[in-house]
Amino acid sequence: MAQRRQQSESHEVRQGLTASRRSVSKDFLREPLADSYPLTEKPPDLGAHHALPVITHVTPHPFRRAIRRAQLRQLVPLADTTIYEMEQRGEFPRRFYLTSRCVVWDLAEVEAWIDERRLASDAALNKRAPAPDVRQRKTRPVRR
Repeated sequence: MAQRRQQSESHEVRQGLTASRRSVSKDFLREPLADSYPLTEKPPDLGAHHALPVITHVTPHPFRRAIRRAQLRQLVPLADTTIYEMEQRGEFPRRFYLTSRCVVWDLAEVEAWIDERRLASDAALNKRAPAPDVRQRKTRPVRR
């Protein structure tokens, strides 16, 4: 272990790195540059940093995301035929084609649909299937 430390220290000496330079560079990295200048102005001279664009504001979702069928199945646990029928009735977000073979859904629309269904369920607005009448079944008759 001591031999490895000596090799590391000798390597640093050969590279011109001393303990004081390492601590200065670490302290420099800890200094917040964002507080020293506003986002609309150029930062202090940092070499190639001036070539980068300055961002004045950040949007939460700079792009819209499309999801494929496998990802949709993870979000919405419905069968493909059920989703297709609901799309035809206008009860589910419509799919669209990116290419002739690639079908996708807009993630924001699907998430909004899920939230809408949750609110409708909380308000008891969803139509629920009636409970089956077990007395009418032909197998496993009900004991009286």
